Parts: sequence; C-alpha cells; structure tokens
Amino acid sequence: MNRTGCVETGAFRGACQCGAVRYHATQGAARHTVCHCRMCQRATGNAFAPLLEVENSRITWQGSPKSFRSSSIAERGFCANCGTPIFYRQIGADSTEFMVGTIDTPIEFTPVANHGAESRLAWVFGLAAVAEQETVASVEAPVVSHQYEHGD
Repeated sequence: MNRTGCVETGAFRGACQCGAVRYHATQGAARHTVCHCRMCQRATGNAFAPLLEVENSRITWQGSPKSFRSSSIAERGFCANCGTPIFYRQIGADSTEFMVGTIDTPIEFTPVANHGAESRLAWVFGLAAVAEQETVASVEAPVVSHQYEHGD
C-alpha cells in the first residue's frame, strides 16, 4: 500500500446494496483518494470514485464479491446479486480500495489525491455552488426500500 497520505482509521464495515456481500476492516492506516479516470467513471456510473484504501490483511468478508478484470493491471469487485460496485484493486496488490459509499456508517473522508485529473468532468468544480435540497418526508413516504440496512 502506498503509505503517502495515510491516516489512522477506526474499524469500519460495509456492504453492497442488498447485503449479500459484506466486509469488515480492522483499525489501522488508510489512504483516502478520489479517481476521475474514465474506467472509474464507467465502473461506478458516476463522475468520480471516492476510494478508501486499506491493507488486505485487515479485511474479512461475508459473502464473496464477483470481480471483473477491467485492465491488465486492475480488477473491480461488485455484488453479483445487486451489482453494487464495492472495490478497486491492482492485481497482486497488498491493499484494496473500497468505494466510500459502501461503508455502513459515514466516515470522515479527506482525499489526499485526485487521480485521473485529466478526465475530471468540468461540472464537478461547480457542485459546491449548486442549490442544495434535502430529501423530504413526502418523497420518502411512498418509497419501499429493498436496500440492506446494517444492524451494527
């Protein structure tokens, strides 16, 4: 794992949307980054991928993620049941980079690097200036969620 920019992180848990694949990472060093490359955009269906990198020796799994070798150097893990992208990993690396959105409880996330900056979408710069709106009860009321909710 690239130790540059690592911070001490408490233990955390995460899961896919349906809960078929869950993981737990013990306390230790972690590296927070954002990747804007076209592969991450396509793999996440989003403008960028916020990633939390931890050593593989700290990770335990419940359920098995499916993986897709997205290039000659990397694989991406996801749930075969619901399709949630869970991680990015360089082939043979001693660490795994989790998609921050899969972590059960929101964490303090302070990126130390913007990878793939040449592919960053221009509109991302203006997001802080866009009017904000919270999800309101009237919108949530008719929604019946089939999403896994952690019991931690």
